Amino acid sequence: MAATESGSDGTDTVVTLLLDAGGRLLSWPDRAQRLLGHLPGDMIGRPAVTLLASDAAAGAMPTSPEESWTGLLTARHRDGREVPVEVRVVALPEGGGDARWLVLAEDAGRSPLWGMSPQLLRRMTGRMPAGLVVVDTELRCVWSNNAMERFGGGTARERRGRRLRDIQPGLKAEALEAQMRKVLDTGVPVLDYEHVGRPRSDPRHDHAHSMSFVRLDDDTGHPLGVCYSVTDITDRHRALQRLALLDRASEHIGRSLDPARTAQDLAEVAVPELADYVVVDLLEAVIRGAEPGPVTGAEPVRLRRSGIGSVLEGHPGPAFRIGDRAAYQASTPPVGCLVEGKSWRAERLDPDEPEWGSGIPGGRAASFGELGLRTAMVVPIMAQGITLGITSFFRTQRDLPFDEDDLRLAEEFVARAAVWIDNARRYTRERDAALVLQRSLLPHGIPPQEAVDVASCYRPADELTGVGGDWFDVIPLSGARVALVVGEVTGHGIEAAATMGQLRTAVRTLADLDLRPEELLAHLDDLVSQVARDERAEQEIRTEQELGTGSLGSSCLYVVYDPVARSCVMASAGHPPPAVIGPGRDGAGFPDLPVGPALGVGGLPFESVEFGLPEGSLLALYTDGLIAADPETARDALEPFLRGPELSLERLVTRMVDELAPERPFDDAALLLARTRGLDAGQVASWELAADPAVVGRCRELAAAQLGAWGLDEELAFTTELVVSELVTNAIRHASGPIGLRLILERTLICEVSDASSTSPHLRHARTTDEGGRGLFLISQFAQRWGARYTADGKIIWAEQQLGRQPEQQPAPGALPAP
Repeated sequence: MAATESGSDGTDTVVTLLLDAGGRLLSWPDRAQRLLGHLPGDMIGRPAVTLLASDAAAGAMPTSPEESWTGLLTARHRDGREVPVEVRVVALPEGGGDARWLVLAEDAGRSPLWGMSPQLLRRMTGRMPAGLVVVDTELRCVWSNNAMERFGGGTARERRGRRLRDIQPGLKAEALEAQMRKVLDTGVPVLDYEHVGRPRSDPRHDHAHSMSFVRLDDDTGHPLGVCYSVTDITDRHRALQRLALLDRASEHIGRSLDPARTAQDLAEVAVPELADYVVVDLLEAVIRGAEPGPVTGAEPVRLRRSGIGSVLEGHPGPAFRIGDRAAYQASTPPVGCLVEGKSWRAERLDPDEPEWGSGIPGGRAASFGELGLRTAMVVPIMAQGITLGITSFFRTQRDLPFDEDDLRLAEEFVARAAVWIDNARRYTRERDAALVLQRSLLPHGIPPQEAVDVASCYRPADELTGVGGDWFDVIPLSGARVALVVGEVTGHGIEAAATMGQLRTAVRTLADLDLRPEELLAHLDDLVSQVARDERAEQEIRTEQELGTGSLGSSCLYVVYDPVARSCVMASAGHPPPAVIGPGRDGAGFPDLPVGPALGVGGLPFESVEFGLPEGSLLALYTDGLIAADPETARDALEPFLRGPELSLERLVTRMVDELAPERPFDDAALLLARTRGLDAGQVASWELAADPAVVGRCRELAAAQLGAWGLDEELAFTTELVVSELVTNAIRHASGPIGLRLILERTLICEVSDASSTSPHLRHARTTDEGGRGLFLISQFAQRWGARYTADGKIIWAEQQLGRQPEQQPAPGALPAP
């Protein structure tokens, strides 16, 4: 039986021969005669191996119907010369007569493989480190080299005729066979396909393999099967896994400056790539941000469970929960790691041994067997020679003990996490110190006053941003007035908190001078600028942040409310104006307040605005950590709360901060709410006086009569008459213009005398020979406090006396005659 003599399919040089079961020639076509010179009559019935130049080649021929063979052979020409031929032998199915083998031969003289004997090729493929396999179209193994035996599954003969899913069931062969079928269908090779599974040669460990698949076609282009190569890349795969785990640790650990949160990140990163169950226990001092002391192991060590990571929901059994305290006995591996600073590893845990930690709330310590813990590692958390805690690694789902590579990997990323935990510990200490400083500098209560009802709330920034310098204050002023202050210091940390304290103290000091808001801010601005200049002059080489000039660019809003006049005056240094809503709650508005430059910046002068404010009005002073400084944005944010249901100020301020400020704000947020009150007409009495010494006696009578109306004549009559007499006398002697006398009954009894002079009174210590100079000295002895403030028309000298009891509210003194 001969092939077609010629054709366009490229088979005109192929010789086709048929052999019987004994390997004897059943055909000898003309193309075979042209290739080797032998006549058909000499070859029919002759064993085919007699054509070969070497008997050794005969051993390479297939011997069973399941086998096939392809390779290079050397045939003997009729004239005695050697002819290289490329031969493919394929078994024929039964039922086709005497023919059992099909042989395809072609002159291979020009083949680059010529000169390589079949034995050489066999040795080459046998010694290759990569496995080579040929499968047919049914994915049954046809041939494999010796390297495949290292992957398990038997020898080449044992593999032959079996599919991969039968040879290596642990390799998840379905995915690999899917790749083979894809190559058979498309003819497109699949190169460097990575696959992870457990070969029979090592069923306890995952191995990674790099595989390439190529389709094998016959001379007509029909697929005969797939040849694939296998290379073990487990070491590279594990190295990449370790790098990926370290990268993941670098990405996820350290996102928080809370030691406990960082410990939880550490536990979660190691699961499930390295371990099935991870717990992180920190020393109590680390959680508090303190410096941990040495661990001696002489007594049980108490640790706080700070992180848990597990592949199982709810952890493997009744272990400690996050936040619980675990007591480790001195004989346990965790304490040994804490004392010696060295890691510990156990390939197999005793299933009957109880869990190391004792003192589990509500129950006994379960054994390792009950918890399903099979293998363990304990790695101490150390940074800069300080032991901070321990990290324990366990496997529950995989029966695979931890090895030295696992321990080195655990030590490496625990060491990285230790740096972040130590940073978080140090930051916690610094932040706590800053919070303590800040809270000590903020108001601890509202001072007694009758002008406004006040509620306030301050929320510090999150731990990544740090404590800021937002602040507020309520300052009682003379004349029953009150100052409301809110400010914001640039920067964060202890420096910002300290600067805030300085500014608050400066504002309180300037407020005691009874300056107008714009004048107070001008003095505060000069103070900030001078401090910054002095610090720069002292240490020129340090940066601005290190100089502590965080007050530069800070803002301040100063508001003064007068409950007698029911008016408000305010000025701003770089701070947004307050929201104001009237007693009818008909809409929140913002005063048309010129916002001056921030403190220390300089530029335009500060300006104030004054307007009436009815009793029951609500003012909201805030910082930009609560809402944006833009008035329109602030109005939209504040108005729903200010116009909402009537709530107490305490509930309202808490609700506003909770809803307007995020749970973990990036900036401090401060809110001060004040609802105005007005003094009743019966609490104020005033008179216009002539600049005549004769009116002094009449003033004493008027004051005594008013005290009688208020029920204070027995308590304060003598001292009040003395204060009124001295103040009016001084005004008549040393001032000019109209003189006014006003008595205000609030928590104190306030006596005010106004005149048109701008001269400032001074307290003197008169000599025994002096006839005068004792008036203000006497006032200072009888009054709780006294002072002077300037107005647009002159000044006011005032004195306050403490009330021994709450006064009786009486009608206004309209019937009392004027002098």
